[in-house]
Amino acid sequence: MTSIHTTQNTLPNSDISLMMSPRSTALVGATDSTTSFGGRVFRQMTNFGYSGKIYPINPRLGEIHGMKCYPNIKDLPETPDHVGIIVSTERVFDVLADCASIGVKYATVFSGGFSETGTLEGRERQQRLIDFARASGMRLMGPNCNGIVNFVDAFAMTSTAAIMGKRAPAGDVGIVCHSGGLGQINVMWRAQEIGLGISYEASCGNEADLDALDFVRFMVHSESTKVILLAAETIKDGEKLRLVAEEAANLEKPIVVLKFGRTEAGSRAAASHTGAIVGDNDIYDAVFRQYGMIRVHECNELYEAAVFLRNKRLPKGRGAASVAPTGGNIVQVADAGATAGLTWPDFSEHTQSELAKLLPGYGKVSNPTDMTSLATGNQHLYRSALTTIIEDPSIDVMIPIFASISKKDLEQGAALVQQFSKPAAMLWVGGCNDDPTFTPKDLVRAGIPVFRDATPCVRAIRSAADYGRFLDHRKNGRFNTTRPDEIDHKLAVHKLALCDVKITEREAKDILACYGLTITREALAKDEEQAVSIAQQFATKVALKIDSPDILHKTEADAIRLNLSDADSVGTGFRDVMSSAIRYAPHANINGVLVQEMAEKGLEMMLGVIKDPVFGPIIAVGLGGIFVEVFKDIAYRVAPVSETQANDMLDELKAIKMLDGVRGMAPRDRDAVVNAIIRLSWFAHDFKDQIAELDVNPLMVHGHSSGATVVDALIVRNNK
Repeated sequence: MTSIHTTQNTLPNSDISLMMSPRSTALVGATDSTTSFGGRVFRQMTNFGYSGKIYPINPRLGEIHGMKCYPNIKDLPETPDHVGIIVSTERVFDVLADCASIGVKYATVFSGGFSETGTLEGRERQQRLIDFARASGMRLMGPNCNGIVNFVDAFAMTSTAAIMGKRAPAGDVGIVCHSGGLGQINVMWRAQEIGLGISYEASCGNEADLDALDFVRFMVHSESTKVILLAAETIKDGEKLRLVAEEAANLEKPIVVLKFGRTEAGSRAAASHTGAIVGDNDIYDAVFRQYGMIRVHECNELYEAAVFLRNKRLPKGRGAASVAPTGGNIVQVADAGATAGLTWPDFSEHTQSELAKLLPGYGKVSNPTDMTSLATGNQHLYRSALTTIIEDPSIDVMIPIFASISKKDLEQGAALVQQFSKPAAMLWVGGCNDDPTFTPKDLVRAGIPVFRDATPCVRAIRSAADYGRFLDHRKNGRFNTTRPDEIDHKLAVHKLALCDVKITEREAKDILACYGLTITREALAKDEEQAVSIAQQFATKVALKIDSPDILHKTEADAIRLNLSDADSVGTGFRDVMSSAIRYAPHANINGVLVQEMAEKGLEMMLGVIKDPVFGPIIAVGLGGIFVEVFKDIAYRVAPVSETQANDMLDELKAIKMLDGVRGMAPRDRDAVVNAIIRLSWFAHDFKDQIAELDVNPLMVHGHSSGATVVDALIVRNNK
């Protein structure tokens, strides 16, 4: 057996540290206007506390705010590390050429008029930028961007008003966004508003050269950054995403992702069921999950997740406990937690015994726990109960709830949250009784995970628990993919080469059998007599199916007959299938009729493969038959997958209970489905350059330990 470990490839070195923290910098298009874009960027550069040399460039001005202004980049006394460019679109390339002539290594093109216009002219300009970057070796941010903010080294090259006034202290959360306004206001400024400190923010625009992942990677390797928040409109390079996520996982730095455009604007035009029903959002969801990235759906969820994640204390599971002084808050957190996927385990007998000593006459304590007035009137007792509960072996994370109490009690509660032997988050729903200036922001600044509402709190905890599970499985090698035994790749290549451009069901199943998938016994009949003879040899009920490369969906052609058991029905069925096929496609090339043994009854499931333009071959699994299109209950992963990942795919299905047995139904052979997923994922991986789509529908899953059989299959080649 051979294994693929996730560290097999590495990214080329792309050090942008001097772009993020230059020793000297210049701004082409700097002005003394307080309203122009160039004036705002220059003001932020000079007011942010940067200690390096700043060179304003503008041929119409002799100085700006007392600083000498140079007419051209080539007139500078030194070559700056990083040059900002704010000029008309037509002049951008002249300025870049001047920069290249003096050896500038990094430039940010703020100017618009490129691919964001949606015009041919704009796309051609952007291609010129790409070509320039490749030819010159200069690394470019933008165009159509809003630059960077570096709180660590006090360097800003941006127009945003979000950093006006006294500079906020540097923190440990990095932010990358395609959009300037959203990244700098909706995420950065709002994160600072609740007390989080930011290390770096990058608004990278059109990504002609450097893309969002380059800035994410910089922050992954920055000692000043513990969590990276990525708000992305698109991901252009799936393999690069995998490698950056891998580097982040090696350093145990979570990446929280907000991916825009999650609604499906239209279905894929595809030949297979899988290709027709999969949406881009489904793929992104699966890829982020597979690579250990935490996906959220609103801007506030980005920084709310960071509040908990930045402490690097990850729950070992989803078992939560919560204690509150009021019943309403307990009901709220219980509902929110269950919705988010947390569980509320019953306390052990030992925990109950210890709590009985603290709360005599209280009775059995449930989880979550309403301590009523006992908690309000006696904070020491409250903290003692929390300390007892956190030690319960079934509890992975604690959520103590605080209402309106004194500053001293709040600080002691916060200290307890930090000191717990397990992760905890403070849910502070009220205020401070004796110091109204003391707010949750003060505690967040101090590194305490504090939330105002139950939903963001439990959502962040669930994300942290899932990330902890990912890291644990990764360390234990459970995501390492191993090629199964009994795969004959050479024979599959040979059989595929013998096929025409269009592949019949019979040929598709014959190829898949080379990868160890179990297929039905079947043979091709050229005439009615041969069909009867084959059926008699099988000595079982048979199905008859038209065999034609021009009729891929046989049901639509009414070219299938099932459960035929005697010579007369087989003969009649042969004639019916042939006549239906000819009516449906008069000019189709018909090879004959496939005589196939009827598979033993079982649960119909579907396996599929599509070739995604960004992430490559994607393996899919769901309920089979007609239900795949009705319910669209499907799980996806990038191929190939490990046994753990295949099992995770099944666990994501709403229909999993049908596989495991429900309401008296016998459990099906789950291990056989996992095996089929793994084998098909390797087929998808090995033939990614030849295969565009693939369907196995149905995969008939038999009883426990009885296997699974490929009943029908469709393989669609890449367009040549």
